[in-house]
Amino acid sequence: MNTLKALSPLDGRYRKFGSVLATHFSEQALITNRIVVMVEWLRFLAADSRFPVRSITGREDLKLEEMISGIRNDDDARIIKDIETKGWGDHPRTNHDVKACELYIRHCLTEMGATDLVEWVHFGRTSEDVNNIAYALMLAGALDEVMVPSLEKIRATLSRFAEQYAHLPMLSRTHGQPATPTTLGKEFAVFATRLAKQIVQLEKVSILVKSNGASGNYAAEHVAFPEVDWQEVSQAFCARVGLQAMWNVEANVVTTQIEPHDTYAELFAPLMRANTILIDMCQDLWRYISDDWIVQRAERGETGSSTMPHKVNPINFENGEGNLGVANALLEFFCRKLPISRLQRDLSDSTVERNFGSAFGYAYVAYENISTGLGKIVANEDLVREALRNHPEVITEAYQTILRSVGYPDPYGALKQISRGAKMMLPNLHAFVLALDPALVDDATKARMLAITPENYIGLAPHLVG
Repeated sequence: MNTLKALSPLDGRYRKFGSVLATHFSEQALITNRIVVMVEWLRFLAADSRFPVRSITGREDLKLEEMISGIRNDDDARIIKDIETKGWGDHPRTNHDVKACELYIRHCLTEMGATDLVEWVHFGRTSEDVNNIAYALMLAGALDEVMVPSLEKIRATLSRFAEQYAHLPMLSRTHGQPATPTTLGKEFAVFATRLAKQIVQLEKVSILVKSNGASGNYAAEHVAFPEVDWQEVSQAFCARVGLQAMWNVEANVVTTQIEPHDTYAELFAPLMRANTILIDMCQDLWRYISDDWIVQRAERGETGSSTMPHKVNPINFENGEGNLGVANALLEFFCRKLPISRLQRDLSDSTVERNFGSAFGYAYVAYENISTGLGKIVANEDLVREALRNHPEVITEAYQTILRSVGYPDPYGALKQISRGAKMMLPNLHAFVLALDPALVDDATKARMLAITPENYIGLAPHLVG
């Protein structure tokens, strides 16, 4: 592919990232997973004594595995696409993607001499019985192998920064104004903790799948084998496929022709929340970098600006913020759209599902940029401390709280009168303490107040890291 001519940046500018997820979400990946589901269904029928299907021999099973491998790794998927779009060999154009998969498996079985198995391919199934499980396998693989590890990598880095800077006192800002001090490490810990919770929530979500026929009533299966418990068959087959998924995949036995996709919304919600947390973090780091509280390592050979040679722009965090916004726009649309289907089935979900890779791809581009950005930064500890020392007024909260605790009348009002909107210096605050009426405030209390500095007024912040 000429990446300069790609329509999507995932296939162009960001191809090095997008290619990782193409393994899971490309058209070839979708075809492969459809074939996997259909072959597993044939194997399931052949292994169940309730059905008059002979056992698949070891040689035949090996050939089926070779067929799947050929579709996954080589150009054999092109044959299936040709059957769908223009015809191939004796097969006319189907204009139906799942039927093309079925015909290809039938062809392969015939080629290996297993013609008696041909009519059991896709037996009692509808296209959605294949597609919904295929998408579950694709989502599960992408989450398990790419998305969760990438998120976990960010979380681990944030936790490391939290420990590294647990005791570095820092001016906080609420409403953009100087406020009660914190530590840089504790602020990293906030993001690490938030992200960890969403990773846990994400991993708890089960993807529901269906395997119950055209309108969800097991009608074709039941009429052929009325003595079989088809709900049990559905659960057993979905469990069999779920073992391959490395994720929680379960059967939904009461559906229309399609699985209602509610669990897609459940799955994408914690992913969106994780992305939103990272957007929040990117914006905060952008500000810290802007204030020079955090500095970035200059990469040799890089250009920060086309006109200003000195610049080291926070491009990785800006990239992360932008691409996470695109990802969340898609994920949010999926959550609104996919649980809705007209009557027993319409096809509007099909084209939407094909964009799962785009949503995951933009998020993954962001994750990798954020990880790169985190690998470039270090705290400017001297400047962080200096910025805090320049705002001694933040300890007026401590003063008024101590004075309240000893019964001093209206300490908040007294401190507000001298500090609100004023440029304070630490000697001004000390003078306030020393001038307090000794009949109301004893020397021990004054000594406790005078010992407070902006740098040690950090409460339990260091202990909140961990």
